[in-house]
Amino acid sequence: MKVAVLGAGAIGAYVGAALHRAGADVHLIARGPHLAAMRRDGVQVLSPRGDFTAHAHATDNPQEIGPVDYVFLGLKANSYAACGPLIEPLLHDTTAVIAAQNGIPWWYFHHHGGPHDGQRVESVDPGGAVSAVLAPDRAIGCVVYAATELEGPGVVRHLEGTRFSIGEPDRSASERCQAFSEAMQAGGLKCPVEKDLRNDIWLKLLGNISFNPISALSRATMRQMCHHGGTRQVIETMMRETLAVAEALGCDIGISIERRLAGAERVGDHRTSTLQDLEAGKPLELDVLLAAVVELADITGVEVPTLRTVHAISDLLAHRTAA
Repeated sequence: MKVAVLGAGAIGAYVGAALHRAGADVHLIARGPHLAAMRRDGVQVLSPRGDFTAHAHATDNPQEIGPVDYVFLGLKANSYAACGPLIEPLLHDTTAVIAAQNGIPWWYFHHHGGPHDGQRVESVDPGGAVSAVLAPDRAIGCVVYAATELEGPGVVRHLEGTRFSIGEPDRSASERCQAFSEAMQAGGLKCPVEKDLRNDIWLKLLGNISFNPISALSRATMRQMCHHGGTRQVIETMMRETLAVAEALGCDIGISIERRLAGAERVGDHRTSTLQDLEAGKPLELDVLLAAVVELADITGVEVPTLRTVHAISDLLAHRTAA
């Protein structure tokens, strides 16, 4: 199995290292000091499950790699529309693209069925710009339940979780999903093939849509947000509104808000990816989290006043950060 990891940051490098350890032909695409360190010393994974180093091929030039069986997409979703020159050299007719993104994916209504089948979510696929680069037929959805951080160039700190749920937009149990799942499991990761990954998307989003923007606005960790009474109430309200949109689209998350909060609290003083991006001066990945759900609320007629308010304030922060 030949796999390219496009955007081999904390999650991408962790997945690439695990697949390489299992014997896959892995190629990591990155840049800067992180790339230089991976070329020199490999990917160093520091984990409570055991440290290891993987010496996979690392480059900043996809032309060196050529077509692959799978592209594991570790880029932020707001970079998808511009990644054409990087991903095109990696594609052949049957290359699958596994997008490990938070929030609502560009392929959400692809083979969805029902009245919204094939509808474009403009917040995440404006004018079809993402679909033009990443054809929805190539897409395999991926929901990440692992927390990692780049401790330094080439050094990935694995904090918790090893589950990467995957699934086809059309809900089929495809051979390409099964093959990738087996490779991930051989590398020591959990990779269940879900019948309808959209349920997992909403389960993960239940936390991301609330904790990520609030953490950026408050500079607080997961534990601090859970322990602050007023903030916890805002987060609970955001979660209730998100559940209402999910249910209007036929999804059953199957978890209570209290249980979701308890899980977040157990993570401790972890900084969300949005807070990490803010502190690093990077663009904030909020459209796929907040803007998309507000758009889906408009489509389904669900009232989401708190989501709209937090979106308005965090969107201003995102624009000021980008400027």
